[in-house]
Amino acid sequence: MKEVKVLSPTGILGYGFPEESFLIGLAKNPDWIAVDAGSTDPGPYYLGSGKSFTTENAVKRDLTLLMRAACERDIPLVIGSAGGSGALSHLERDKKIVFEIANEFGLSFSFATISAELEREFVVSEFKNGKISSLLPAPEIVEADIRNSAHIVGQMGVEPIIDALDGGAQIVLCGRCYDPAVFAAPAIRLGYSKALAIHLGKILECGCIASVPGSGSDCIMGYLRDDSFSVEPLNPLRRCTVTSVAAHTLYEKSNPCFLPGPGGALNLSETSFCQESERRVKVAGSSFVDSGKKTVKLEGTRFAGYRTISIAGNRDRIFISQVESILEDVKRQVAENFRRSLFPYTLDFIVYGKNGVMGDLERCQHTEGHEICIVIDAVASKQEEANTICSVARSILLHAGYPGRVATAGNLAFPYSPSDVAMGEVYVFSIYHLLEVDETSELFPVTYYNIVGGQVR
Repeated sequence: MKEVKVLSPTGILGYGFPEESFLIGLAKNPDWIAVDAGSTDPGPYYLGSGKSFTTENAVKRDLTLLMRAACERDIPLVIGSAGGSGALSHLERDKKIVFEIANEFGLSFSFATISAELEREFVVSEFKNGKISSLLPAPEIVEADIRNSAHIVGQMGVEPIIDALDGGAQIVLCGRCYDPAVFAAPAIRLGYSKALAIHLGKILECGCIASVPGSGSDCIMGYLRDDSFSVEPLNPLRRCTVTSVAAHTLYEKSNPCFLPGPGGALNLSETSFCQESERRVKVAGSSFVDSGKKTVKLEGTRFAGYRTISIAGNRDRIFISQVESILEDVKRQVAENFRRSLFPYTLDFIVYGKNGVMGDLERCQHTEGHEICIVIDAVASKQEEANTICSVARSILLHAGYPGRVATAGNLAFPYSPSDVAMGEVYVFSIYHLLEVDETSELFPVTYYNIVGGQVR
């Protein structure tokens, strides 16, 4: 089979990319364009709330360039994890943007959306049938986890995308999707190696992060052949190296040799990386180990309360040397103040400059910084209750005494007024499990639209 080319414009739709890089890519005549649009990295809030972590304006800017290019060249455009988290509300938002762009530019194309949101009752039924298992380190699931979830999505693999392309769709907008699938599906449909297609998708889904200097907001091209693939950044200021591509292959993996995904795992133990040119790397030897059963990763979130935070700094070396015991004393005093109150709450402190990023996992036990940043984090079942806990904790910490304290001024420097910020609803992941299925088509229904001259027919 001939070499095929897939253009990845950016790490996430809405993150942007230089138009010059994109034009260089188009001049190389790609066979399809693919882009990931979501992730669980920003946390459970976006799935729970139904909101997106990318703005409509940013997505529309990117999508306008992609749609016009796909229509002008009559090539497929495949978009994964619409709206960030891939629930129905996210899919509907991005579908609306697709319709707006089509109307504004009078575009004509066949269009398909693939839904990934699952009904709670269906998931409960599958749970009772013993079809759901834990995806470590998630705990065993219970029925309440499902019933309390605000939204539940399944992470589709390549099969629903292939179904949509087989059904005649040129532009495919997916709900929650396995990140490499949008890049790999058209190639697997054409008969290329599943292993190489998925591995290539793994590299391309983050844009130019696999280049030097890396960027999640720039374009990269993948070249797929029968026995290998190559990757090359489209911005002449960047280059792919063996180290940068191999390093990105290790990205988001608990095992350096295996990358689990829908239906099996990518085996990288025999993979080779070769510097094909100054800016291009060739990859070969990847294989796919079939698990023997079909599974779909489930993601669900539940409402956990309301959050209020306060951010403050301190540069007193005496305070900093005792900050752990000072904060524990603040927690004790807050608990004493509200011991007769009926509302539950959680109070936490994140100390940047002393384990703020890694917390209990931090290996460096000795810090030399002259200042720290403290984030006061209060969560309760009502916003006013969270406001109260944060306010009292902030006031106590501001004026707390401690051994060696000389001045009587406040302990905290606040960069903002008001000092306390109501963050609104808090969600936590309630489902991060695997669902065993016979077929995926019923889980991920495809809806087709015919768009002629910008009008939906």
